[in-house]
Amino acid sequence: MSDDLHALFLRHVCQTSDAPLGIEVARAAGSTVWDRGGRAYLDLLAGMGVANVGHTHPAVVAAVRAQAEQYLHVMVYGEFVQATRLASLLPPSLGVVYFTNSGAEAIEGALKTARKHTGRRRFVAFDGGFHGDTWGALSIGGNPVYRMPFEPLLPHTTLLPFGDLAALAAIDRDTAAVVIEPVQAEGGVRIPPADYLAALRRRCDETGALLVFDEVVTAFGRTGRLFGFERAGVVPDLLVLAKALGGGLPLGAFAGSAEVMRTLSHDPPLAHVTTFGGHPLSCAAGLAALDVLLRDELPARAARLGATLHVRLGGLVRVRGAGMLIGLEFEEAAACARAATRAFAAGLIVNWTLHRDTVIRLAPPLVLTDDEAAQAVDGLSAALG
Repeated sequence: MSDDLHALFLRHVCQTSDAPLGIEVARAAGSTVWDRGGRAYLDLLAGMGVANVGHTHPAVVAAVRAQAEQYLHVMVYGEFVQATRLASLLPPSLGVVYFTNSGAEAIEGALKTARKHTGRRRFVAFDGGFHGDTWGALSIGGNPVYRMPFEPLLPHTTLLPFGDLAALAAIDRDTAAVVIEPVQAEGGVRIPPADYLAALRRRCDETGALLVFDEVVTAFGRTGRLFGFERAGVVPDLLVLAKALGGGLPLGAFAGSAEVMRTLSHDPPLAHVTTFGGHPLSCAAGLAALDVLLRDELPARAARLGATLHVRLGGLVRVRGAGMLIGLEFEEAAACARAATRAFAAGLIVNWTLHRDTVIRLAPPLVLTDDEAAQAVDGLSAALG
């Protein structure tokens, strides 16, 4: 980025970090981003988990172009073709979909639905969890550093230690919903114990609380299965989706049973509304991306390539992950930041996680080639010294 453009960027774009990457992007395709100077960067974040089928996939671009020529926004809200396709891939108990613009907005809708459906007031979430930055989403966020400046937030919220079976006893009959990520992404790629999500499902059944899975990051092949809940064999009452759902355009959703979702249609009608949720352009892109994901069996590829990366990177640093969601853990934050800075200088787009500054998260496009995976390992090896 030129000095003049850089100065204008810093002056007029709200800066939420003192170290923006500042790439002046010229184009992107597959797993590669090029800047205006022609330099190529290997994207190991996939636009923060959005580009699961790669950047500007030809099928997605063609679908967007065709939809844009037919119509854009004409009605509130949602495209039934996308909803029907999505529902066909989910259990019947998740067969009704409400589209939103983002993951945080989908979380807000899920919280409202749970509170209204159950008539209860309390929410339970987990330390280290991240569900977005809107008011309700922040209230159940698991990092006090980001909550405290905006308090008071929603009352009647409780955070439990992630992975602690004994702590699940705190879920009671005043609990409307329990919100959890099957794998904590911003929390440092934290994977719960093998029996934990099943135990959580049982506790919610015992108390009548709704179980909400936030799969904004983990869905659409990221963990090696189409949806993260499939890894644990546990079906939630509400499923929250976004990021890769839109194929590169803004799109979120929450899904549940007809009984639970019907609560938004009465007392009062239109109990939850959105103008742009389920926008035709976003749904066209998302539908095309979903078709690519299934046709090319990208969840299975994520499982295979993720296992290979796990082994190869495990010789360099402590590694954990599921599929193509991988965390590299360092002893201290300074070492993590140095490694991320060196990797970026070497042409790899990486960063540390929001809620754990000792972990670099890798979430590359699922179309990452074997050669690009080798390039990533070589680059990270050099960055690690």
